[in-house]
Amino acid sequence: MVKQRHDIGFFERYLSLWVGLCIVVGILLGKLVPNFAKTLDGLSVDVNGAPVVSLPIAICLFFMMYPIMVKIDFGEVIKAGKGLKPVGLTLFVNWAIKPFTMYAIAYAFLGLLFRQFIGPDAFDYIKMPFGLDLPVGGEYGSGTVVIHEGIKMVAVPLWRSYLAGCILLGAAPCTAMVLVWGYLAKGNDGLTLVMVAINSFVMLLLFGIIGGFLLGLGKLPVPWQALLLSIGIYVALPLLAGYVTRKLIVTRKGQEWFEQKFLHLLTPITITALLTTLILLFSFKGAVIMANPLTILWIAIPLFIQTIFIFSITYFGAKIMRLSYENAAPSAMIGASNHFEVAIATAVMLFGLSSGAALATVVGVLIEVPLMLALVGFCKRTKHWF
Repeated sequence: MVKQRHDIGFFERYLSLWVGLCIVVGILLGKLVPNFAKTLDGLSVDVNGAPVVSLPIAICLFFMMYPIMVKIDFGEVIKAGKGLKPVGLTLFVNWAIKPFTMYAIAYAFLGLLFRQFIGPDAFDYIKMPFGLDLPVGGEYGSGTVVIHEGIKMVAVPLWRSYLAGCILLGAAPCTAMVLVWGYLAKGNDGLTLVMVAINSFVMLLLFGIIGGFLLGLGKLPVPWQALLLSIGIYVALPLLAGYVTRKLIVTRKGQEWFEQKFLHLLTPITITALLTTLILLFSFKGAVIMANPLTILWIAIPLFIQTIFIFSITYFGAKIMRLSYENAAPSAMIGASNHFEVAIATAVMLFGLSSGAALATVVGVLIEVPLMLALVGFCKRTKHWF
């Protein structure tokens, strides 16, 4: 088998810069052509008059997810038994600690410390969950059903909408980018591959349960049908498509051709899908950002603290458990990183492209690369601890 290098590419290295450019382009697009993004988002599948799946956005988000899933070698999962301690540590932190500390930290900052800055009386308008037809004035979670721009929607406090995005990030651990972080930290690539595969399976079961529970705890609308549909479209479908594609190509063309040729063909598709989604999102949120330029900072601070906290407890937990550095580094990276593709996709489907929840998930993209590169450097400087 060809050993694939996971060195950080040009796009990944400057991901925060591209997101910044998307903010600028999106805001300009929203001002110059205000109906462009709204028209595209309006090309949707509706149920009972409620937009359920925006077709252009669904296509973009699928092609964000599919290349991640096609890289996973599920055959590696059977080797996980050789490293029960690092696998157990990672799973425990990812699913028993991380979602709940994310909720607590985000609530403390967005709902208490920064609430005045965000706007205590500011509201966000999110999708009415399909299958639900409440009358105008009816209450759903902390929201109220209103008519907004001719569509029945739910008005929720803006800070709670940002909280929803943070919750979705906290409940979506481990992205394929962690393959890059583990490689740069000179960790155990085998463990990283195993954990990416295992988390993809576990997410099918726990992402909806934990995410829905925490959304309800935050008095946010919990559209269970939409949540399950989101998991099906943006996790299960790409997972199945990735598995089938990998199996067919490796069987017919071989592992080397798959890694050296096919995966490179997907890179521009993934980049285009991600950047298109971000531009559309910021074309909706430009007015909010311009009115409160520090919005991104208020969201970024709890995400930054959560990432450092989860990394620390996993890294030092690995030291206490006497794991090798090669296993400790990727375990901590996996815990600290977020599957922001799933979080963005779910936020868009549940709450809408123009929602504060979707904006919060994109802030996770904005800070991930520089922060994770800093943590890679910290790991390499403390390798002698293990």
